[in-house]
Amino acid sequence: MMDRDEVLPVSQWCLQAVKKEGEVVRQRLIHEGVLDLSLRVRAEGDHLLFPVTEPISGAVRSEFIPQPGHPILPRHEQIGGIAILQERDMAGAATLLASRPSLHTVLYPVSPVEGEYRTRQFEVLAGEETTRTVYLEYGLHFEFDLSTVYFSARLANERQRLLSLMEEGEAVLDMFAGAGPFAITLAGRASQVVACDLNPAAVLQMQVNARLNRCRNLLPVLADAGHLKGIFLPGQFDRVVMNLPLSKGAFVADAIFLCRPSGMVHLYMLESTEGEALPLLKDLPVAGVRERRVRSYSPGQWHAVYDIAVSGSIE
Repeated sequence: MMDRDEVLPVSQWCLQAVKKEGEVVRQRLIHEGVLDLSLRVRAEGDHLLFPVTEPISGAVRSEFIPQPGHPILPRHEQIGGIAILQERDMAGAATLLASRPSLHTVLYPVSPVEGEYRTRQFEVLAGEETTRTVYLEYGLHFEFDLSTVYFSARLANERQRLLSLMEEGEAVLDMFAGAGPFAITLAGRASQVVACDLNPAAVLQMQVNARLNRCRNLLPVLADAGHLKGIFLPGQFDRVVMNLPLSKGAFVADAIFLCRPSGMVHLYMLESTEGEALPLLKDLPVAGVRERRVRSYSPGQWHAVYDIAVSGSIE
């Protein structure tokens, strides 16, 4: 019979880090809003296991002991001073707001990401009546109105991964730039970044974010991705970013047309089967493809990226 004072372990996703990097990792996970503060960090040999609220890249399942007296927080995504809940939980929203001094608002999405501008509608569950927030990511500052521009903090590591792949002086095209998180991140190593979006509010916010980060090599363009072949020269860019996961790779041929031979295209897709994008590349000049999961999206579906090495030009 279990002692009533005995605390049962809880199964949760976690991220492993070497102990000497533990504090850096802890602060990053807090900043991204994914560290599960209701559970104790666990030591395992020379590593620390940090419980996280979702299966982020590199996460595995493990057992953790709950923090004594700590309220169980609802699953959420934190973007600056705003938390977005996955369920309409009024009590959980109040608990979350009280537990996180950095938060000013808790939202619940009352619609999916929809429409040609990829936006969502929100209900304020707790805190200030606003959908505007200021967000810090790896030293860069961004402003967003989440009701007019789609943004996910969960791609922060992916933006840094692409930056690490770049050589100095690359010409970059971001075909679906939104308010500029990928474009402004990559501008730190590029000679020029052309950042396109169909949403006028996103392009205006991108201009604001470029000024906030003193980004002078970024060209915001209000344009439909389907028209970019008529605006830019073939092979003009060293790297093309395609973060429009619901499009199922509809513009990948255009991206390869605009990318120089030996350049790279990064195609992001939502998929439920590995290799879903491969048929799209069958007849295109591709030297190689590497597929990886970025994050879980919904049961049986995940956000994937295809790193596509371009081998030649499309006439």
